[in-house]
Amino acid sequence: MTNLNKQPSIRAHHDHTNNMGKEGAAMSQDRSHELPTADAPEGLGRRRFLGSAAVAGLAGVGLAACNDGSKTAAPAPASAPAAPAAASSGHAASASVHLKPGELDTYYGLWSGGHTGDVRVLGLPSGREIVRIPCFVPDALVGWGITNESKKVMGTRADGSLRYTVGDTHHVHASYKGGDYDGRYAWVNDKINSRLARIRLDYFVCDRITEIPNIQGFHGIFPDKRDPVDPAIDHTTRVFCGAEFHLPLPNRGAGLDQVDAYRALFTCVDAESMEVRWQVLIDGNCDLVATSYDGKLAAANQYNTENAALFGDMMSAARDACGFFNVARIEQAVKDGKFKTWGDSKVPVVDGTHKANADPATALTAYVTVPKNPHGVNASPDGKYFICAGKLSPTVTVIELAKVLAWFDGKLPKLDDSIVAEVEVGLGPLHTAFDGRGNAYTTLFLDSQLVKWNVDAAIRFHGGDKNAKYVVDRLDVSFQPGHVNASQSETMKADGKWLAVGCKFSKDRFLPAGPLHPENEQLVDISGEKMVLMADHPVRGEPHDFIIFKRELLRPKQIYSLDDFPNAVKDAKESGVFRNGRKVNIKVTSTAPSFSLAEMRVRKGDEVTLTLTNLDKIQDLTHGFAIPKYNVNFIVNPQETKSVTFVADQPGVFWCYCTHFCHALHLEMRSRLIVEA
Repeated sequence: MTNLNKQPSIRAHHDHTNNMGKEGAAMSQDRSHELPTADAPEGLGRRRFLGSAAVAGLAGVGLAACNDGSKTAAPAPASAPAAPAAASSGHAASASVHLKPGELDTYYGLWSGGHTGDVRVLGLPSGREIVRIPCFVPDALVGWGITNESKKVMGTRADGSLRYTVGDTHHVHASYKGGDYDGRYAWVNDKINSRLARIRLDYFVCDRITEIPNIQGFHGIFPDKRDPVDPAIDHTTRVFCGAEFHLPLPNRGAGLDQVDAYRALFTCVDAESMEVRWQVLIDGNCDLVATSYDGKLAAANQYNTENAALFGDMMSAARDACGFFNVARIEQAVKDGKFKTWGDSKVPVVDGTHKANADPATALTAYVTVPKNPHGVNASPDGKYFICAGKLSPTVTVIELAKVLAWFDGKLPKLDDSIVAEVEVGLGPLHTAFDGRGNAYTTLFLDSQLVKWNVDAAIRFHGGDKNAKYVVDRLDVSFQPGHVNASQSETMKADGKWLAVGCKFSKDRFLPAGPLHPENEQLVDISGEKMVLMADHPVRGEPHDFIIFKRELLRPKQIYSLDDFPNAVKDAKESGVFRNGRKVNIKVTSTAPSFSLAEMRVRKGDEVTLTLTNLDKIQDLTHGFAIPKYNVNFIVNPQETKSVTFVADQPGVFWCYCTHFCHALHLEMRSRLIVEA
């Protein structure tokens, strides 16, 4: 291969010292507004870099500062600002909703993005959206679905086009260690196309997507909290996935009208490899999923236990179920070869239907009956209970996990005796959160309320103590609440500070902007006896579930390592245009405010792969790269490499430019792509 077009980096030298020197000097000395960082970044912080550049000459010294991290020590991370004093009302959290400029939130929130196919990262209690992580749907800002790397993650057809361009994210959950989040991964589902995405929480990027076979309507997910087989492994090893919709198996054109034979599957995905480990054939379908803290049980609440296809038939049974999965037994059955496969899939499928699991001694599954149309199953932080909300029944059902395990061991004659409470809380209960003090918080969709109730009191009431007052408080929300979660609620370290509730309707809460209303995410202080509504936040529809966790559990990296990218262009001297027949590789680097190639020359009909590495080491110094008329637009963060491939089918001159404001000479940061006819 020959280098047809090798050029040195362009360095513009404009002397702005006279105009900006005093202001720049002041900026370089006054760092009172520089935000603390989770990790000490390599090289300069961006504010300090810009100040230094202004003093010594914007372009010339700025470029030198970018490339010489060894000569300039990184700024030490500032200590986090002290939290405001507790409110005199007794609500410890109330005073800190509205943060001062430069003050950091104390919690991260990960929200599903709904039909935008992404995950939203919020700071709490402020409710400020920090960033969005694209997963299932192309994203023009970062070039997700445009770069070769993101296409590989998303999945492509034979012609290189994306297999899917729509998504519907519902549930976000993170990996565990010792009963708390460990900051490694988060997962989110795509209900439409049965995909599971994994997000690396060191860089907040999606790194793997798995399409699950044999299912549709993939809804609930939850990781295990420790290994169900090896007691020495105290971290997440599996992610469980529930499918709502019944299908003929295999779904290939035969038996399409034999509704009685339709079945749904419960799926286990390996947390590290993201390969599907096994599936379970079940009666009924799956709504949401929960896992026990000891790793032994996974569960999915089930509506449509009738296995019906028509609405009326789906409502015929008196009760539905919460299905339990004995993970160790299932995996032993797979090892013993007691499984089938369906269609082209090689995934082992074990039989988890009622008929095949009547004997507790050998059962892989168990079905506890619950009131009709449950819409949520949640594990209490003490590890004792799963709680199902009734939706069409005004009740919540508390199931004791030790008794479910006792049934599997043949020590509980009747499985429904694992129900230790079934109490009325209000109309339309959907989802439940916890405060770590024995209280549960359940959304009431029809009542437009949040109800706080005590789990132990509910158990006593159900047991016959009619003096037990289990309802503690009620709060009107706006309007029709669905998902709810609280700070650290789904860990053993639930702290009872903040709660967020997602309201499906906002009606009169925000300025009207046409017929499509935002949804309303409301923030509630739960640190006292009474719940206090603190804030409304309009959000674009349609988000679903979310988690909230302490910021100290994460130390996200703010600069990549060049070694993370096998195709990195590690030095501007490696830049050039390299031809191999009709395939052309263009290697280019970015260093504020220039690209290493001023000109890139190819021929009409060439298949061009352009690889761009951002050599800047400055925190927050991102560059973009856009090619007009070629549908190319992406960004590279500090020390990151991305590539795009396209056919040069339009002759002419095309100005490639930086799309992400990076420097005072940002507008001058260009390169010409010349396509010769």
